[in-house]
Amino acid sequence: MLYDAYELQKSMLAGASAMANFGAGMLQNPANPFAYFGGGSIVSSALEVFAHAAAPRGKPDFGLDRTIIDGKDVGVVEEIVLRKPFGQLKHFAREGVTSGPKLLIVAPMSGHYATLLRGTVERMLPVADVYITDWRDAKLVPLADGSFDLDDYIDYLIEFMELIGPNEGEGGAHMLAVCQPSVPCYAAACLMSADKNPCRPKTLTMMGGPIDTREAPTAVNTLATERPHSWFAQNVIATIPATYPGAGRKVYPGFLQLSGFMTMNLGSHMTSHFEMFKHLVQGDGENANATKGFYEEYRSVCDMTAEFYLQTIDTVFQAHALPKGIMTHRGRPVDPGAISDIAVLAIEGENDDISGIGQTKAALTLATGLPTAMKQYHLAPEVGHYGIFNGSKWRNRIAPVVDKWIAAHGG
Repeated sequence: MLYDAYELQKSMLAGASAMANFGAGMLQNPANPFAYFGGGSIVSSALEVFAHAAAPRGKPDFGLDRTIIDGKDVGVVEEIVLRKPFGQLKHFAREGVTSGPKLLIVAPMSGHYATLLRGTVERMLPVADVYITDWRDAKLVPLADGSFDLDDYIDYLIEFMELIGPNEGEGGAHMLAVCQPSVPCYAAACLMSADKNPCRPKTLTMMGGPIDTREAPTAVNTLATERPHSWFAQNVIATIPATYPGAGRKVYPGFLQLSGFMTMNLGSHMTSHFEMFKHLVQGDGENANATKGFYEEYRSVCDMTAEFYLQTIDTVFQAHALPKGIMTHRGRPVDPGAISDIAVLAIEGENDDISGIGQTKAALTLATGLPTAMKQYHLAPEVGHYGIFNGSKWRNRIAPVVDKWIAAHGG
């Protein structure tokens, strides 16, 4: 019923959005005399803001077809290296360029598409041969394709690393985990290290990840721990309706995740939309479009399987299995002490309200078999969660740290 109610609301809002967009266009038409009188610009701007907020959204495009390498303009071609039921490995091939370290960027499976990391990919393209995990919307995966949980997530990462293959010399591609995938990436590194897998990563960079959520718990951590597993199973899990290929699949809907994030910072989101309205009234299209661009991505959400969501709640947020040393992968212990030659970089944002300070840093303490010289911690001042991997602070302050770390350890 939850998903059906949402679909009904989405259909109604889509119609309202189309009408509002039509009305805004009419009032902005230079041939319409009402565009010049009676607050026409105010009404049209208000309609445009509403139309943008209520419009339905699908999966965005990366749209990265060029980059600059050593001062030269280079074409970029997106190619799918491997397709699997719940995700694909995407490669950003730089035309005529084969040099540079191989880098797997692991996008979160947390309600948004991999395109949320567009800015992360764009910044790394000039210095690395970039791959990314492009997770699939669970509502589009038929039941016949089976299930997908945290163990499967780790299996996918290991398979992706093995497919990318080793860099020149010993060791596989470098790995960069943004937020949620820090735990499965760290687990994959532990397992590959224990197996002496030749494709284990040379470096593992984790940014704003929940390695140990007991450190400086945030509102997100509190929400995940103040209720039992049964509450989440009964209250936030929905069944995909018959209108989608994944009909009958149990999921944690992306719209619920988005609602939670929007509610956490409702004042900021309301202010952003009011600022957009003012920019439109003033004719400042550049700033208005910048806000629109952010929300186009932010509001584009997808579903994750119920088994992945619930296992993550249990393992990462309630049992704290990884920092307590009791995490397993298909019955096999995940031992951080097995990491002995993967250089680990932990990055946190000073103002991160999703993953508190110390949660990612904990990965360095857990890696007891790793020499101190192969561990580094970076606290980015005045940076929130989103700013760790996107925006000017990511490009100018944080990415150079990642560049240097990769270069220093087999880049």
